[in-house]
This record gives sequence, C-alpha cells and structure tokens, in this order.
Amino acid sequence: MGVSGSGKTTIGRLLAGVLGWSFQDADEFHPLTNVEKLRRGMPLTDEDRLPWLRQLRRLIRGWIQAQRPVVLACSALTCRYREILLEGVEDRVRLVYLKGSLDLIERRLAGRNDHFMHRDLLASQFETLEEPGEALVVDIDDSPDRIVAHIRSNLGL
Repeated sequence: MGVSGSGKTTIGRLLAGVLGWSFQDADEFHPLTNVEKLRRGMPLTDEDRLPWLRQLRRLIRGWIQAQRPVVLACSALTCRYREILLEGVEDRVRLVYLKGSLDLIERRLAGRNDHFMHRDLLASQFETLEEPGEALVVDIDDSPDRIVAHIRSNLGL
C-alpha cells in the first residue's frame, strides 16, 4: 500500500514473481468513471471509492477461500479504507506500506507517462494518507530487489 508512485506495482510484481504468487493491481478494478476523474486531475471522494473497495474486499475473500496467494497493489490510504478491505480477514492479510517522501515520489512521477493517475493529485494523496500502524513499513529509497528482500525477510516469506 502507499501513494501513487511509491512502487506498489513494481514491488508487488517483483515480490509475486519471486514467491510464485499471483499479482493483482487494485487500479485495474476502478470503474471507468473513477479513472476518468483521476485523468482529469480530480481526487476521488469516499463515495467514489466505496464500491471499488467493496469489490476488492470480495476479491480478497475469494482468494483466501480458494487458498490462492496474491500480492495486491492498492493505495489503501486511510484506516477506514483498510477496515473496509480487510473486514473479516484481518488475520489472513499482511500489509506492507511503501513509504517515501513527497519529493522522492514527485521525482519518480515526473518521468512516468504510463498511468491514468494525474500527477497533480499526489499532494492530495499525501493529505489523505493515514499511515498504518498494522503494516510493515518499508522505505522506498532503495532498489526494488533490496526492498523485496526486506519484505520477504520481515514477513518470513
């Protein structure tokens, strides 16, 4: 979890590949109305996010029921969003918070053109962000391979 540009997709894909797990990006489940809003540089409201979060919760429960290990890249910026996502499965899911400074992530996003998230929304994501107490916190100012090794070591994977 983390703000846009924190490396959720890069690290998630790499971690899933190393573990032989599936990878899913929560952004792929946004309804078109949310994607269009983000492309225009408009932040999503809680009302925009709620159906998306509920859909993700259903997917997470399904993966757990099917005993299918998955790395899910998801912003999950607030405590409430995480509560919605993990309701009833809190003890079966491990959160990893990819933490970086606004300056570092702005530099990363400056060179990125492959995502629908408008770069101007980064500041609003930092304003919304409620850092989790229940997650493994990982500093993203390192190489992806070292970040994945740190995650594996700390989660016993």
